[in-house]
Amino acid sequence: MIVDFVLRARTALLVGALTAVPSCARQPVIGAERARPNDNRVAAGTLHDGVLTLHLEARRGFWYPDENDGPGLAMEMFAEAGHPPQNPGPLIRVTAGTRIDVTVRNALRDSTLVVYGLHTRPSAIDDTVQIAPGATRSLSFVAGAPGTYFYWGTTTHNAVVDRSGIDSQLHGAFVVDPEGSTPAADRVFVLGSWTGPPDREGINPELRVINGLSWPHTEQFTYDVGDTVRWRWVNPSDSPHPMHLHGFYFDITNRGSWAADSVVGVTDVRRVVTEMPLSGGTYAMTWVPDEPGRWLFHCHVAFHMSFYLSARVVPDPADPVAMNPMTDMAGAMRGMALAVTVRPGRSPARRASVATDARNIRLIAQAARGRYRHGRFVADEMSFVRQDGDVPPAPDSVPVPSSLLVLRRGEPVRITIVNRTRAPTGVHWHGIEVPSYSDGVGGWSGLGASMAPMIAPGDSFVAAFTPPRAGTFMYHAHSNEAFQVNLGLYGALLVVDSATYDPRYERIIILGSAGPEGARPARINGRLLPDTLRMTVGERYRIRLVEIIPDWTIRLALTREDSVVHWKALAKDGAELPASAQLLHPAAFITGPGQTMDFEYRPTAPGLMRLDVEQRTGGWKTHLPIRIERRFP
Repeated sequence: MIVDFVLRARTALLVGALTAVPSCARQPVIGAERARPNDNRVAAGTLHDGVLTLHLEARRGFWYPDENDGPGLAMEMFAEAGHPPQNPGPLIRVTAGTRIDVTVRNALRDSTLVVYGLHTRPSAIDDTVQIAPGATRSLSFVAGAPGTYFYWGTTTHNAVVDRSGIDSQLHGAFVVDPEGSTPAADRVFVLGSWTGPPDREGINPELRVINGLSWPHTEQFTYDVGDTVRWRWVNPSDSPHPMHLHGFYFDITNRGSWAADSVVGVTDVRRVVTEMPLSGGTYAMTWVPDEPGRWLFHCHVAFHMSFYLSARVVPDPADPVAMNPMTDMAGAMRGMALAVTVRPGRSPARRASVATDARNIRLIAQAARGRYRHGRFVADEMSFVRQDGDVPPAPDSVPVPSSLLVLRRGEPVRITIVNRTRAPTGVHWHGIEVPSYSDGVGGWSGLGASMAPMIAPGDSFVAAFTPPRAGTFMYHAHSNEAFQVNLGLYGALLVVDSATYDPRYERIIILGSAGPEGARPARINGRLLPDTLRMTVGERYRIRLVEIIPDWTIRLALTREDSVVHWKALAKDGAELPASAQLLHPAAFITGPGQTMDFEYRPTAPGLMRLDVEQRTGGWKTHLPIRIERRFP
């Protein structure tokens, strides 16, 4: 991935992997035809007497990520013989036990095609088929175990995690349903990414898509309150994607890869608001909307929703921080996002409006001018500062991270956000089940004619809701996130059952950005060099971890003398894990923005420890020092 911000106009290049032309000029590219986006609703091939016959071809197609708007890119994609190329490739969907007879023709005259995933499941991930230019291979295999899989190809000999160029769209979903069943009423989504060669300014243009399209051209969904929604997600792209659902929790029922799938046991089903499939990963989810409104489902990597993710040339705004004039955040997004509208159906809204006698909280969005220099402009540092009493905080009071909010489960609140920055903004209560109007996406949140506005400079907005569950959450700007969250508009939010939480035994660790220079290490609790965390031998601590570094996935490890220790997982995204999943396990994992996790740790001996925080591909690293002290009588 490139650094956090692209602050120069994109320039399309006419080079091997990319051919870009204005949308009004539909000139054909040699060896390419117009590709179609594939919504994965129709399975490819012909099924007869338990045998699926399918003829695939790898061809060069003209891909339009903005549908009929914007330029097209000449890319390698799969097609069903006799049909245009598709992005993603043709859906293979059969029941377990079906025999699949498939031919694969390599119509790419200058490249050997290596295909993965056309085999019985489960299987080794390195099972491949190599097809010379112009050649055809015939394969026959039984589908195997039920699950969500995919097949993919490469002409660059790169692994999935490195496949970002000309062959980055060579993939398709492969779903195996249980034997004797009809396909479930579900939907299948394939995540895609592309990174082009550097332009004249040295910038690598990027695209991020769902089923071949970029927001706002991605599919829009409408459900009724009480519907059961089943989605399958496939990630054959080159990076992880923390996929976040606004307003609701969802259950993870399966996790896997292109080669294998694992059913999550009934007692182990995880309820989350963000799930991050790694490169090559898959998962299946189920959720039931119980509140009407307009909602989003999107990748929580800020750049993967950036307005720069366009096949068009995107000129720099005069002031990238203020993004003036920006009055509609939803209209400014691009990339990996889906729109969801939930109609009331027969059920009334369960998140009733909050009475005027609710607990009142006042947050001031502040900015300290000139704290960061980035390229040709000087950026502000930003923060949400809680106002206690009648006197507003001093204008230069900009703590990072923003003020900690501690709410009580079941207690109504009215949070007034006052915008004293020079940028329109909005606040998303990440993981909290709020009414849609309070969800924080200006120009989108709400229902019907009731639409929440952006909070303009000098203006204010009241978010009213009643937290229904105790847990660890976060709040952050949902406007121009690649700047505003990186500049400090984020904070931890706890919902507790008692009046307060006990900081002696509950330690909050919030991982956030260190400003607009994307290569800099993260801040830990607001500091590049964080204060030492102190614990006492024998005590049990609840570690509340909040990850809101906007543009990076990271590796975490809690270590002692270079060895990873063990801790007990307690909660994810504010939801307690089932008892069967609250187990001791090594304190090392990969995580991404938009996730919270609670762990229990009980130190057994005095000494020094550290929480290592490292950008996933090694771009930077930092750590939180921890001192374990003896218990004194």
